[in-house]
Amino acid sequence: MSKNAIIRGTFILTATGLLTRFIGFFFRSFLSHTFGEEQVGLYQLIFPIFALCFSLSSAGIETALSRCVAQKMSLGKKKEANYILYQSLFISVSLSLILTLLVRRYSVVLSIYVLGDLRCAELLSTLVLTLPFSSIHNCICGYYLGQKKTKIPAISQLVEQLMRVGTVYMIYTIMQNNDSNISIWVAVLGLLIGEAVSSLYCIRYYCAHPHSKFSLPAMHQNRYLSRELLTLAVPLTATRILMNLLQSVESISIPLCLQKYGYTNSEALSTYGVLVGMALPCILFPTAVTNSVSTMLLPTVAEIQAEDDLPHLKKLVRRVIFFGFGLGAVCGVMFLLFGSLAGKILFGSILAGDFIQTLAWICPFMYMNTTLLGILNGLGKANLSFINNVCGLAIRISGVWFGIGMFGMNGYLWGLLISQLLVSLLCVSQLGLYIEKRE
Repeated sequence: MSKNAIIRGTFILTATGLLTRFIGFFFRSFLSHTFGEEQVGLYQLIFPIFALCFSLSSAGIETALSRCVAQKMSLGKKKEANYILYQSLFISVSLSLILTLLVRRYSVVLSIYVLGDLRCAELLSTLVLTLPFSSIHNCICGYYLGQKKTKIPAISQLVEQLMRVGTVYMIYTIMQNNDSNISIWVAVLGLLIGEAVSSLYCIRYYCAHPHSKFSLPAMHQNRYLSRELLTLAVPLTATRILMNLLQSVESISIPLCLQKYGYTNSEALSTYGVLVGMALPCILFPTAVTNSVSTMLLPTVAEIQAEDDLPHLKKLVRRVIFFGFGLGAVCGVMFLLFGSLAGKILFGSILAGDFIQTLAWICPFMYMNTTLLGILNGLGKANLSFINNVCGLAIRISGVWFGIGMFGMNGYLWGLLISQLLVSLLCVSQLGLYIEKRE
């Protein structure tokens, strides 16, 4: 991949990511002012289960599809690339439909015994309806990312966000004019409609081009392509599932541990809502840049590895470390100086401002980690990325179980800082050892 292609792809993904995050940022501010901190906490509480279902049905398949398509296109095998997309769609959509039925069937059980709040049942039942649409959307986007074409993934992301926000605001306006009660369920409905429209846009674009013509390969070739896809998808999916399980344990444990610390159920949900729904999105806003860089780094690093161009790799690693840490340092200073003001103005919450200022210290390490993990994945070291993330999550969960019990929410925030620092040290040392062995 040429340098210009990397810059162009990164620019498109970054511009779209920043725009959608900008929209989402003020959308979250709208939610916090309209529904209150406790309702936002309920809204955030259902996402760990959804993330787990998404990982099982789509996440690993999308990444595997991108890598397979990139390989087939580089060899001029467009028909095989198309058929791998069809296989991915069949597997992903089938899994998503099964998971949708199961979660809707047991939504009350999951809400009571896993999430700890019966009010989540209706929200969860609606949210899982987005899974089949997400599968279609992500597979088609993965197909185009494998070809280094960022236009469709970028536009579909923007379409999804605009439809989501527009739907919620329209329903809110109608119900407010009619003096009707409105709940946070409307925000979940907006997610569903946004994802549905986005997937339809992807289908329409794909079907409008000649490469959409279906061509069934020979039986032996069919088995080979299926094996090639699943060989990559299964371990990636297993990794994402385990990661999401650990993240789910972390998310669900925070309100429970806050209650043990002395918070009431309402106070715990409110605090959790402020952290996850207000402070963290503010801190994560600049990661639109690092996520885009990481997406474009994976195929670039794979090409460098195939060419055995060690000097290029060393130069790239140095630049990535400087870029990620530098961006994080600048953003961290800004959050320290203006975090309190941002919390008051954007969210009307003093607590959100306090969280933003505390979380500012993790920015240099968090932003750098995103790009370093992208390099490891590009080198085919997904196992190391997995180990690093598990170690980081173990520290974070320890911060929940032990830190909150002793220091309240600050105990968790300190654990979050230590976890990001640990992941940074692991990534840098592993890349250093890899380069040293190749020299």
